[in-house]
Amino acid sequence: MTTTRAGTRPAPVGLPDPCGYTTLLRARARAALDTEPLLRNGHVLTLSSLLTAALGAFFWMMATSWYSTASVGRSYAALSAAMLLAGIGQLNLADILVRFVPAAGRHTRRLALRCYTVSGLFSIVVAVGFLLLVPVLAPGLDYLRAPVPAVCFTAATAGYSIFVLQDGVLTGLRHTGWVLGENAVFAAIKVALLVGFGIWALSAGILLSWAGALVVALVVTNVFLFRFAIPAHQRAGGDVPAPPRLLRYAAADYVGAFFRLCAYNVVPLMVLDRYGDTGSAYFSLAWVIAYTLFIAAYNMGSSLIVEAAHAPEKLTANGRRVLRHSAVVLACAAAVLFLGAPWLLRLFGPSYAAHGTTLLRLLVLAALPNLLVGVAVDVSRARRRLGWAVGLQGALCALVLGLSFWLLPVLGITGVGVAWVVAECVLGLPLLLTLPRWLPAPGKQS
Repeated sequence: MTTTRAGTRPAPVGLPDPCGYTTLLRARARAALDTEPLLRNGHVLTLSSLLTAALGAFFWMMATSWYSTASVGRSYAALSAAMLLAGIGQLNLADILVRFVPAAGRHTRRLALRCYTVSGLFSIVVAVGFLLLVPVLAPGLDYLRAPVPAVCFTAATAGYSIFVLQDGVLTGLRHTGWVLGENAVFAAIKVALLVGFGIWALSAGILLSWAGALVVALVVTNVFLFRFAIPAHQRAGGDVPAPPRLLRYAAADYVGAFFRLCAYNVVPLMVLDRYGDTGSAYFSLAWVIAYTLFIAAYNMGSSLIVEAAHAPEKLTANGRRVLRHSAVVLACAAAVLFLGAPWLLRLFGPSYAAHGTTLLRLLVLAALPNLLVGVAVDVSRARRRLGWAVGLQGALCALVLGLSFWLLPVLGITGVGVAWVVAECVLGLPLLLTLPRWLPAPGKQS
């Protein structure tokens, strides 16, 4: 008889010990995760996005069952507007928190609260300004100008900006597991409230369920942050100086993030304006599914930035690892979605599959070169070369919006998919050809 390498129990000579081997594998896996926060945190954030997308798809599937197509399209456009305005109002401070919280030490609480305050107030201003201009910018959302919807829309916009910021704090603190849990709770409560409001036949049930879930997620997460996570981080960080040149960095980074937000969130309003509630509904379901791949690349980039704050000398090596690892995962996911697009959309109804299959396939293809663009932007941000990051995101925004404006009247909502593929390839191909220059192999960088 021999003992296992873990020394747990005897096993016959020449035969593997399943228990000991399993214990060994678990120990090695745990050790690898402990020493690999780059991929670990990126995986958790990506898992959070996948879970949110799956529950979000289920949410919209339930919405198509309980509510009319017009109500689904109108509600999606309103939520897209709120998220766009929240993104503008939060001034890209979520990415600032990801970048500077890891090394903020005793300044972490003050940094988070200041970002919350500035973001919340500015989001309210932006939301009020949007409501005043709704007849010009988005006539289809004119119902939001009534007193009660206007107050709720403004509060939801400010709340969502805080929701985005708290994810930035959690990521910077390496508590990505809480990002996963928070988004799961948010998505699950949305579905539960949606069914309840549907039973009560409330026409605004989609919007109310989203707002109610948002309140719960905000309360639970911030209790954890300010009572436990941030105090522990401040004790561990010690007496370190405040982050340098924060305002200058934030201002430049905000410009790039604004371009990215417009690329993602203005197009739904363009679709609503041209094709109405029904066209918006067909577009929205395809975009919600494909966006999962875009946000997965963004999450891996967030993990890259956090690790760059802890170990700047590993940025190049980590950037290449993110590219290699994410390319395989995204390619597999893209293949599944591309082939399964018609069956997946048919879950929401045959009309969604008929009008959205080609659009979904094109958006899935666009997500592959988007990985290169995203990593290039995050590497530039980590190096504080913000001019390059702003330029890439500005070019992406101009190409997507310009091509969508041109192609929507010609190809319908499929034109948006063509616009995304062309825009991402125009930017991604040069980045691939010049990869050794902006992300040299370890040992070859100057």
